[in-house]
Amino acid sequence: MGRVVISGTGIWSCLGQNLDDVRQSLFEGRSGIGIDPERKDYGYRSLLTGIVPQPVLKGLLDRRLRAGMSQEAEYAFMASAEAFRNAGVDDDYLLQNEVGVIFGNDSSAKPVIETDQRMRQYRDSAMVGSGLIFQSMNSTVNMNMSTIFHLRGVNFTLSAACASGSHAIGIGYMMIQQGLQDMVLCGGAQETNYLSMASFDALSAFSVRMDEPARASRPFDRDRDGLVPSGGAAALVLEDYDHAVKRGARIIAEVCGYGFSSNGSGGISQPNSDASYLAMARAMKAAGVEPDDVDYINAHATSTPQGDMYEAIALARLFEGRRALISSTKSMTGHECWMAGASELVYCTLMMENGFVAPNINFENPDEYSAKLNITPETRQTGIRTVLSNSFGFGGTNSALVIKKI
Repeated sequence: MGRVVISGTGIWSCLGQNLDDVRQSLFEGRSGIGIDPERKDYGYRSLLTGIVPQPVLKGLLDRRLRAGMSQEAEYAFMASAEAFRNAGVDDDYLLQNEVGVIFGNDSSAKPVIETDQRMRQYRDSAMVGSGLIFQSMNSTVNMNMSTIFHLRGVNFTLSAACASGSHAIGIGYMMIQQGLQDMVLCGGAQETNYLSMASFDALSAFSVRMDEPARASRPFDRDRDGLVPSGGAAALVLEDYDHAVKRGARIIAEVCGYGFSSNGSGGISQPNSDASYLAMARAMKAAGVEPDDVDYINAHATSTPQGDMYEAIALARLFEGRRALISSTKSMTGHECWMAGASELVYCTLMMENGFVAPNINFENPDEYSAKLNITPETRQTGIRTVLSNSFGFGGTNSALVIKKI
């Protein structure tokens, strides 16, 4: 089985729109959460969201290409372009070599709603335009990235709720490990427009701490009252180790383990500590690491009462009394949903490269479950060699990834 490394990363998020800015935000514990006034007019219970700027693609892509791009595809283009630059992969390389693409995405609400609005207004499908069909498909990110970057390898979207981005990396890792691909662009993308999260808001799952947006996302804290939706895109260039060495690539980290599980019972939105534990244990076994080998855990913890509790129970089974530092970067970003598993791995590589652990901000009062964990509410400057990153989603889909510094 081949070794798999990360040779490039890219990010477009509420913490910044490039790796340097995001690194600084993580180090400073800076929140990217704010208020979206459009949500009030639309009828949301919570107006909180990660504030993600819209890319300006005019001048970067021609009008024909832009017409078929949804909001999340635009985010993904910016993240992917940065990842390829970071990996030293240019257009000539992409034209001459087979590169795959697997992105996590689980919705494209805005173009679906816009299509319906135009049909109701004009009663004529000719007025819908050709671009909305490509924007509205779940595979909108993959079809756009493969076309724009001339990607001729494996090409599909992975749809697995809030574990989509993590599973996309896990499947890309397996493709390369088995010798099926030399390089795969993996990642996750999430739209942030006000149309995209109304049904989620209907679950009363969002925080309503709107007087203090930066303090609203409180993973593991006793006083958490719900998650904050967010989004953007993250991209990672995964590559066969020997292939990366041969072309002189800078190796950021090695992907050493991928673990997965399914709850299989308890309802679509009900977490399960046993299944979460199993995903982590499988990833660690695949990576050949023990709990004492892990330096840092990027928890899935979204700031919901139930989800954080069940993850804390699972984490305690493996890491209670261990040295591994734990934080949830969602305390700063909110829940980046379909992109979260990918963005959080990018955040982990930035910490690994720069010798620090980002804080779990707003962790002020532990509850009986989080009190058993080594959660850091402040930035810790320390070396990191081995990282475990968790992602869990609706329907009981669980993913865990282990990366190591080479």
